[in-house]
Amino acid sequence: MLETSARLLRLLSLLQAHPEWSGAELADRLGVTPRTVRRDIDRLRTLGYPVHSTTGTAGGYRLGVGARLPPLLLDDDEAVAVAVGLRAAAGNAVEGIEESSVRALAKLEQVLPHRLRGQVNALAAFTASLGDRRGPTVDVGTVTELASACRDHRQLRFAYRGHDGTTSRRTAEPYRLVHNSHRWYLVAWDVDRADWRTFRVDRVTLTPPHGPRFVPREPPAQDWAAYVSRRVSTAVYAHEATVLLHAPVERAAERIAPTAGMLEPVDEHTCLLRTGAHSLETLVFHIVTAGFDFEVREPDELNDRVAELAARLARAAEAGRRGSGSRDGEGR
Repeated sequence: MLETSARLLRLLSLLQAHPEWSGAELADRLGVTPRTVRRDIDRLRTLGYPVHSTTGTAGGYRLGVGARLPPLLLDDDEAVAVAVGLRAAAGNAVEGIEESSVRALAKLEQVLPHRLRGQVNALAAFTASLGDRRGPTVDVGTVTELASACRDHRQLRFAYRGHDGTTSRRTAEPYRLVHNSHRWYLVAWDVDRADWRTFRVDRVTLTPPHGPRFVPREPPAQDWAAYVSRRVSTAVYAHEATVLLHAPVERAAERIAPTAGMLEPVDEHTCLLRTGAHSLETLVFHIVTAGFDFEVREPDELNDRVAELAARLARAAEAGRRGSGSRDGEGR
């Protein structure tokens, strides 16, 4: 019995690792006859594993999708990766996923071998989270429904709350979900406005029934993440700017989030920042506080604001030095 059970586990592992096997290949890997393989396949089906088979010279076996979730086999690296992912998901910005992640993690850790449990516990013990959930959480049901609509090319109806608090009714063709550490965005074709729109998912309230399936359009960009970054960091603002930063793009990315601007490498020492703001003064503030030397490429008006700020700071510094000298003299 032990030999049979071990062989079934080995057979299941093979079926999960490769999309399709011939009976002869499985028999050779397991060291048994093709007849034994057929019997073992029947046992797996009895246990709930949907193993499909085809006949003929090109026939074989493959593991399909069933009506319920059977047990899974994971190798060491996969088990650690799933455990680490579940720990991270427990602190994710998707509302409702934390409890499910904790339950799944408890089940997994219960059966992890001691050597793997030690790796996972070490990662947990010596890894700290900043706890910086700067954005509101989104409902897990909303995220999964949006993802399904993107996959199925199904039109959506929802209420959308704008940044000013007003709510509008939208009919949209969803294409892609994009997220960073604290925001989820939906890229969709707004049917009523006949244009591409980027919606913050935490402001979306789905209002089924949804619409019919749609024929996909030509996407607005090949890189969806870069498209959303540009939309939320520059395109929505009255003023846009391109600035050369005297810093490698990797270093600049440590201080400038994708939602604050788009970074493009120029060489190993410099990069371009494309960003936007509601006023030129706000643009100057954000660029200066990034902490890098920079050159404004466009617009020219931004250079004027930079010069004004530089003069103001120079006057303040000079006044501070004169005041410091006067105070020093009074103390003598």
